[in-house]
Amino acid sequence: MITLPDVRGTLTPQRPLSDLTWLRVGGPADWLFQPADVQDLSDFLRDLPAGIDVFPMGVGSNLIVRDGGLRAVVIRLGRGFNGISIDGTRVTAGAAALDAHVARKAAEAGVDLTFLRTIPGAIGGAVCMNAGCYGSYVADHLVEIRAVLRTGEVVTLPAADLHLAYRSSVLPEGAVVIEAVFQGAPGDPQALTARMEEQLAKRDATQPTKDRTAGSTFRNPAGFSSTGQADDVHDLKAWKVIDDAGMRGATRGGAQMSPKHSNFLVNTGGATAADLEGLGEEVRKKVFLHSGIELEWEIKRVGEPLANQA
Repeated sequence: MITLPDVRGTLTPQRPLSDLTWLRVGGPADWLFQPADVQDLSDFLRDLPAGIDVFPMGVGSNLIVRDGGLRAVVIRLGRGFNGISIDGTRVTAGAAALDAHVARKAAEAGVDLTFLRTIPGAIGGAVCMNAGCYGSYVADHLVEIRAVLRTGEVVTLPAADLHLAYRSSVLPEGAVVIEAVFQGAPGDPQALTARMEEQLAKRDATQPTKDRTAGSTFRNPAGFSSTGQADDVHDLKAWKVIDDAGMRGATRGGAQMSPKHSNFLVNTGGATAADLEGLGEEVRKKVFLHSGIELEWEIKRVGEPLANQA
């Protein structure tokens, strides 16, 4: 029997993950670890047997956990990792701080990080995915991060070391992001707040924000620079190629491609992870057959299917 290190936080075996993801699907993790603080996380990773995988998990906004669950220690950061501090136009945010909350706090202090306001999830995930909205990306503002390595060492990494690209980054294997520092432009708090309200209204008018989704399902097909900026000549949209393939509103079990925005995968009620991933793969196949474009998943899929799904 494998013995895990002693912790001061909470370590739960066979913890179901479905209630921790926005799509509300997925089997159990072998363990779920919620560290008390940075030292607790560092000690745990240092003493964890090398053969056990680690999976850092944010608020589950961009994630499908397969129905058979995850053979790993899932690390989920909580209250000790959600602080926000502002010094001039620099904003330091814990990895568990919600993107929207960071945007609001920054705006109140006259710092423009308004692009974060409509991005679902928390800062750790935003860094890992180089999240962006309305033409602005994490790569445009990130100064550095702090992370705990699999060895337990706490390190500071400049943004350049993450090789941020369109919806991607490069982090050391098993590293857990615990904090990020952003540089924003100065702005009038009222004007910044008004801009965020406009962004919210636009999002609610065009996206299924009241449905159970995980944000955009597929990356836009091509034409983006290393920082995520669109190339206008090749700026293809995933929703358009999905529409062209006739897959808007398509269903499988309890899963549906949203009729409101066809790049949103929806759990209409009772969907399994297999329903959702299977519908996504069907969309990818139909798009490829129609246009020759191979869509790439933006939603992260992890874990194992159930035995009867394999």
